[in-house]
Amino acid sequence: MGHVDVITRAAKLYDEVVVAVLHNDAKLGTFGVDERIKLLDAALEGVSNVRIEAFAVQLLVEICREAGAQAIVKGLRGGTDFAYELPMAQMNRHLSGVETVFLPGDPRFNHVSSSLIKEVAALGGDITGLVPEEVRAALLSRMQNPEGN
Repeated sequence: MGHVDVITRAAKLYDEVVVAVLHNDAKLGTFGVDERIKLLDAALEGVSNVRIEAFAVQLLVEICREAGAQAIVKGLRGGTDFAYELPMAQMNRHLSGVETVFLPGDPRFNHVSSSLIKEVAALGGDITGLVPEEVRAALLSRMQNPEGN
């Protein structure tokens, strides 16, 4: 819910929001790029000024150049996220002049992370309301069928 909330809120602030979905051959994520794009499309249905694009792993400022982005929007759960993200924001500005805008996340989800969601779901816990319904269903299906078939 956190990422979708931040994207939806950013869409109210900007004429267009580009959501970058990264393809990294070195990482085996739970879902492939095409699956992540479909899940984002479903979760953001009705938000007309959001464009979801796949990019190869590269510097974020290069993705901004490719997408024509003037700013990077990041959601923060708390002070730890800010301490982690601030040096990256400063480096991105140094490299390209692109500014980073931080949006505070919904406090109800401060404790939520992708790794925690996957762990709770794998152990049979209920993640309803912590991720979009499409993501919950896809994650549970993937855990029942890890091959993705």
